[in-house]
Amino acid sequence: MAAESRDLQENPRRPRWIIHLLLMVCCVAVALPMIFAIIKSSQDRSQVLRYPPDFSIGSSMLTNYSDALTKYNVGRYMINSTVVALVVTAGKTVLSLLAAMAFVYFGFPLKSALFALVLATLLMPMDILIVGLFNFVSDTLGWSNSYVALIIPFLASATGIFLFRQHFATIPTELADAAQIDGAGPLRFLWNILIPNSWNVIGALALIQFIYVWNQYLWPLIIINDNDAQMIQVGLRSVISTDAATNWGVALASAVIASLPPLILFLLLQDSFVRSFAPSRDK
Repeated sequence: MAAESRDLQENPRRPRWIIHLLLMVCCVAVALPMIFAIIKSSQDRSQVLRYPPDFSIGSSMLTNYSDALTKYNVGRYMINSTVVALVVTAGKTVLSLLAAMAFVYFGFPLKSALFALVLATLLMPMDILIVGLFNFVSDTLGWSNSYVALIIPFLASATGIFLFRQHFATIPTELADAAQIDGAGPLRFLWNILIPNSWNVIGALALIQFIYVWNQYLWPLIIINDNDAQMIQVGLRSVISTDAATNWGVALASAVIASLPPLILFLLLQDSFVRSFAPSRDK
């Protein structure tokens, strides 16, 4: 141990470059599927299916991406998913803020039991509710084949309520007392005190919820019948099944296009996402 410790002191950089090398290898391994998709999305049908595989950039990139956006309606699917994901993300954030504020700063009967009930909903996957939810939304409310059916069922978020409640519990209670003495109402306290101290959690929740809604497949598949109103994940499936022989170059181009909005949002909010789960980075 003494010899190893002395070696580390004499060569402090050697273990570090080994760790960096391993991390680089892991990053490349994680990125390989996307790299493969980008390369194959530039090739025509014959190049994609060639054996042995051809991993060079093809000459059909512009054609494949143009066909994906226009011929296969991916552009329309992207607009639909973006609208739904943004509205759901904003709605979930607002409702989660208000509900978490009520659980932390207000006293009412059965508060602990109600919060436990909210957490219990995390144990209920969407799949077990899908039949009853479809019958209620489609038959009772008549919302089938509309944006409303894609938005309303996803506005409540037990995850968001939990995250904000835990965060609000760390904010000093003296701030709430001072705001009350100054005559600030609940909404003013929320706007002037809680929200400015919660941007990291808001960013993390927005990222989680946007990606969750963006990746929805089963619910849009059964509730939306109009192809022009469909979401991107179902739209990608239609790209594959449109032709008798799938043009995999166009299919992979569609997949690359569909991955861009979540990727861009993650790059914009990655600091907030990391800091919301690792507060020590702010110090």
